[in-house]
Amino acid sequence: MKLKFLMTLLFGILITMGVKAQNVALKTNILYDATATINLGVEVGIAPKWTLDISGNLNAWSTDQTKRWKHWLVQPEARYWFCDRFSGHFLGFHAIGGQYNVGGLKNNISFLGTPYKNLTDNRYQGWGVGAGVAYGYAFILDRHWNLEFELGVGYIYNGFDIFECTGCGREISQDNHHYIGLTKAAINLVYLF
Repeated sequence: MKLKFLMTLLFGILITMGVKAQNVALKTNILYDATATINLGVEVGIAPKWTLDISGNLNAWSTDQTKRWKHWLVQPEARYWFCDRFSGHFLGFHAIGGQYNVGGLKNNISFLGTPYKNLTDNRYQGWGVGAGVAYGYAFILDRHWNLEFELGVGYIYNGFDIFECTGCGREISQDNHHYIGLTKAAINLVYLF
């Protein structure tokens, strides 16, 4: 249902905008593609050096009974381009929101106060909202194709339920977490209209 709403919204943006040279871009994040996460982004020019980008992704399946990596995420972003839009350096100001169901991921990582090692033995089901700032660079490959690199940092507030194991339904507690760190990483393949 949420994916249908996102796709309808993106389609509506495309229909209502006058499609002109270098005014609209469709994109996919190759990093998400590598994790079997379906993703799509639409970017629209709104001023000579400003664009509005909205991307969404969905991973709705499990690889086996012991691991979970399910989530959906929406990330709108306003971008300021230092030269021409859709080429060169840019700064992005993004929001982020989504839900997740993650667990059974064996690791021993604790980074910036976030204990990812807890994902080894427990399953976390919850939601998160936040904001951040990003820097990126777009390389022009062809008249209609770009390759874009972007990295962003920011803050996310998470509310979640903790479950005893990946496959069982026994909830052991509820909690929240204030995350500060990486909020965006992208290598986008971009098609420009």
